[in-house]
Amino acid sequence: MQSRGPEPTARGAGLRPIAEVFAAFLRLGLTSFGGPLAHIGYFRRELLERRGWVDEAQYARLIALCQSLPGPASSQLGFSLGLIRAGWAGGLAAFLGFTMPSALLLFAFAHAMQRLDSAAGRAFIHGLKLAAVAVVAQALCAMARRLTPDTIRALLAIAAAGCILLIRAPLAQLAVIAAGAVLGALCCRAETIAPGCELPLPHGVRTGSLLLALFAALLGAAWLASGSSLWSLAAAFYRSGALVFGGGHVVLPLLRQQVVAPGWVDANDFLAGYGAAQAIPGPLFSIAAFLGARAHGLESPLAGSIIALLAIFLPGLLLTAGTLPFVSRGITRPRAGAALAGVNAAVVGLLAAALYDPVWTTSVRTPADAAIALLGFAVLASARVSVLIVLALCLLAAQLENL
Repeated sequence: MQSRGPEPTARGAGLRPIAEVFAAFLRLGLTSFGGPLAHIGYFRRELLERRGWVDEAQYARLIALCQSLPGPASSQLGFSLGLIRAGWAGGLAAFLGFTMPSALLLFAFAHAMQRLDSAAGRAFIHGLKLAAVAVVAQALCAMARRLTPDTIRALLAIAAAGCILLIRAPLAQLAVIAAGAVLGALCCRAETIAPGCELPLPHGVRTGSLLLALFAALLGAAWLASGSSLWSLAAAFYRSGALVFGGGHVVLPLLRQQVVAPGWVDANDFLAGYGAAQAIPGPLFSIAAFLGARAHGLESPLAGSIIALLAIFLPGLLLTAGTLPFVSRGITRPRAGAALAGVNAAVVGLLAAALYDPVWTTSVRTPADAAIALLGFAVLASARVSVLIVLALCLLAAQLENL
């Protein structure tokens, strides 16, 4: 029989529950490799089975909600669990504990890149980029199986990929996502969030409505930002975090549009950081710490890193906290579920387009590169191995190729 921890509570007494939340998520932040889907398994084992913070029905409802909203699904799930366990301070403690290890590692890598301007260093960066090809391809296949299970959604994904590759307009991705929502509502079967028991939250529908209004107001302000200031950088990352449906891998095409196309970050640095993000535990959105530190035109890499990190996570956390009271009361809309199915199909197309350009076009330069990337993909797709093994293989192969 599985052991049960203390009963879930939305309002911990004193600092002890907050410290408990921070310690639990710091451990998860140091050990949770494998991306958002793997994180869900880590959370379940540590927080449901071992500690008993929520029950199965509550956990299933939280997963359904976090996978339905824009933003980093595993970070939103962790924030929700901390919120339930120890209130608002618990939610922030969960976010800090889970995010801090990966953010610090990627910030350190951003500084280390300055010392990689050698043949071996360039081969190391190239190996990271080849690993990114394998990881994105495997993520695309997994998402396509889950999010495009029928002909209608498969056609939506193909159309979305074609539009992104043919139309290079700045707002093309946003238009594709909006079209996916409209076509999904018209053509897809309605999907609703699974029912479950009420969640013990520290706030209600009124506070949730205010948080959703704040999310929308900040998004509107972010669309109006321009220039090369810290606010403009924050706006670029906020827009990315607010529009990412489908988890960490889908942030790749949106972030590229927001930070590479305007010239904040070089394309090679972007892909190197994405490859490095695969090698560490924690959320993939922590790549913002690397990109903020590498952003051009800023006096302080540390300030850029912190601003980018907070800006990319903030919209997802606002949406989660704002939506939780409504979902807890069972308020769902079938047409919204159908629209979400169309959006998810569209983001599969976005990721497919990103796999070709920029991931493949900027990483694969020779037939040997193609063989290395395809081998890494085959290992990930056919065997249950850690992404660290594939990363090591790609790094070793790139060094051998450089000899």
